[in-house]
Amino acid sequence: MKLVFLWFMTVALSYFTVPALAGSVKIYPAPPGEELSKDFMVEVKGKPVPVYVAKVAPREPERRWKAMDDKARSADYFETASFACFDMDGAVTVIVSCPEAIQSAQILPSSLGIEPTIDGKRLRLTLATPKPLTIEVNGEWVKSLHLFANPPESSPPRAGDPDVIFFGPGIHEVKHLVVTNNQTVYVAGGAVVRGVIGPEEPFQISSYSGLKTYSPTFVLRGTNITFRGRGIVDGSHCTTHARNLIVVQAKDVTLEGVILRDSSTWNVPIRRSERVTVTNLKVLGYRANSDGIDICSSRDVTIERCFLRTLDDLIVVKTDKGQGEAARIVARDCVLWNEVAHALSIGAELRENVDDVLFTDCDIIRDKGREWTLRVYHSDSARISNVRFENLRIEESPRLISLWIDKAFWSRDPERGHIEGVTFKNIRAVADPLRVELKGFDDTHRVENVRFENVVVNGKPLSTSDIKTNSFVKNVAVSP
Repeated sequence: MKLVFLWFMTVALSYFTVPALAGSVKIYPAPPGEELSKDFMVEVKGKPVPVYVAKVAPREPERRWKAMDDKARSADYFETASFACFDMDGAVTVIVSCPEAIQSAQILPSSLGIEPTIDGKRLRLTLATPKPLTIEVNGEWVKSLHLFANPPESSPPRAGDPDVIFFGPGIHEVKHLVVTNNQTVYVAGGAVVRGVIGPEEPFQISSYSGLKTYSPTFVLRGTNITFRGRGIVDGSHCTTHARNLIVVQAKDVTLEGVILRDSSTWNVPIRRSERVTVTNLKVLGYRANSDGIDICSSRDVTIERCFLRTLDDLIVVKTDKGQGEAARIVARDCVLWNEVAHALSIGAELRENVDDVLFTDCDIIRDKGREWTLRVYHSDSARISNVRFENLRIEESPRLISLWIDKAFWSRDPERGHIEGVTFKNIRAVADPLRVELKGFDDTHRVENVRFENVVVNGKPLSTSDIKTNSFVKNVAVSP
């Protein structure tokens, strides 16, 4: 009997005891006055991690559409999700606790193959490398938990450096700040920088929304500029459509590590810029036109290892008249959650040429939209060429692929444009229903030279019969 008892205790302890992993972890305390989640508690290597709250788009499609279309009252339509942030070096054990018993849990992206161990109100998982994870408990996908696991910071700047704009732990307020040549903005872990509107601040009335618009919270303008850290930049104290969180109008720019929450309009427009790298940015937005990253008339831009969950477009390329072409753009190794519009797209505003765009190695974990997951949406006159969608894992899509030329609300040019040389390669998707459309405008404004290679949808290779085309589409190849 003693031997049986000892065996039982050994098995029980091996199940309930957290294994000692070699990895190290750095955790940043939440600043006083910041609301924390009541839905989740998180521990990493036995240390508590603050769990924050973010407003996200509501569950019902009709309310999501209203959040986009009813600009003046967009902020009224939301639910809440949770997120936590920490740095790790080596494999770590994460424990998540909930108020109610956990019957099931899904860890996204599924491509990581992480299976949690469930014990009553807790689940345990091992994370080998820094990745953004989403945890959905008991089938609850709206009020999910986003875990932002970062690599260790490399040589973080110190307060007092004359070229560093330093936001230490705590809550800060910023109206409008221009960052220029050779400067760094550092938002430390445990810092929340709130964009606010001053009582005498000048504004304009938007012709699009009819709402007041102000200068952005941060403008990066010049050469050799860095915006980095582990803290939060927050737009919740700004009225809808009031101001961007970070605008880039510069050369040789690095954005890294920060969390952007509740921007009142586009989070990060990159305009007329060169050599911009955005790494490990986390974006959570729920209001009308809260696009994630808009690459506008810019060249040599790389977006990598980011997480985006917003109401409007996630990563999108655009060009404005007279502001230059967009070229040599890469978005890779990102995790995307699409609520209403497009996940990876080019358009709609396309008045200068776009060439050499690569969307690759991304996971689209949710798509609840009424638009398209992968799209070139062309309603102006530019030539769009050499676009590649490759190595993508799409876990949900109501509208999978669209290459489209026509007149739309966004059209400004009298002529339509061209789409040529688009490749879809090594894509695995779940799509219900399966929708793929290619639409040219007329015989001189066509969609042409489109290749589908190793595209598998709902477990079956995409076939020519799955693709809806009109007579202004030429040279479409599907293999195998």
